[in-house]
Amino acid sequence: MHKTAVVLFNLGGPDSLESVEPFLYNLFCDPDIFKLPFGQKLFAKIISSRRAPKIVEEYKLIGGKSPLNEWTELQRSMLEESLRKDNRDIDVHTAMRYWKPLTKEIVAKVQNGKYDKIILLPLYPHYSITTTGSSFNEWKRHCTDDKSKLVYVNSYQTNEKYVAAINERIDESLLRFPENVRKDVQLVFSAHGTPVSLVKKGDPYSHQIKETMEAVMNTRKNSHEYHLCFQSKVGPMKWLEPATAKKIEELSSQDKKNLLIIPISFVSDHVETLFELNIEYRHVAEKVGIENYVVMTGLNDSKLFVEALKNLVEQKL
Repeated sequence: MHKTAVVLFNLGGPDSLESVEPFLYNLFCDPDIFKLPFGQKLFAKIISSRRAPKIVEEYKLIGGKSPLNEWTELQRSMLEESLRKDNRDIDVHTAMRYWKPLTKEIVAKVQNGKYDKIILLPLYPHYSITTTGSSFNEWKRHCTDDKSKLVYVNSYQTNEKYVAAINERIDESLLRFPENVRKDVQLVFSAHGTPVSLVKKGDPYSHQIKETMEAVMNTRKNSHEYHLCFQSKVGPMKWLEPATAKKIEELSSQDKKNLLIIPISFVSDHVETLFELNIEYRHVAEKVGIENYVVMTGLNDSKLFVEALKNLVEQKL
């Protein structure tokens, strides 16, 4: 019987307030995001120690740690259970890019497991060099095994079950609005932004985000008006637009006062959904007179999302 490993990639997140700074250090050391000709570790040390106090305050407001690690572990165990139902010899592992379990540790574990096939499956549905590309590169840096065993899932932005999982969450979220305004709710898809320079270099991420949004809305037969915007800008360079905060202000000025914010590039809740969208941008919405501001819950424990992952693995088996 063939023995298969599935490796789920995610960013990871600080599991305590003390781990915020080392987490940021690992992030700023990533050569796929911050390409420095020299002094990368020194740059990472300085910038992570400067940014940590502000980020610690954000984590304090969402429970003192990132729930992303727990959601990813739940997705991993649900997927493993589902794949093993058909008597397959499959183990599912998690490799985090910037926190524990770090990719390097999981490479060693998987290589010791003597698998016939290793399926690398990112929990980023949309391909960007800064997420999927970075995770794949980190795996290859530490992998000394036979590289022909590796099977890559690059993206799955229009996978039917993944789209259905988003729609299921949208339907649940619409029930949180007063019944008389539900048909007027604006669906605001908010994705993590990237620098425009990446798009110019051919990074397909922003196009794939649009494909997901269109697939979601086609399935819904365009049930509501919808919009795309981008969040989490860092640094002075030009990023994808419109920014989420600006989009909220613009919709209010057009007298559209019922917003459902849909985190489109994340598959589980973490600081960018729980703090940035739910707390920081909620203040923006209140200030400009938005009457109902609802943030969609992440896919987290969605059975449909796990079915999408299973579907992707089965295509590669």
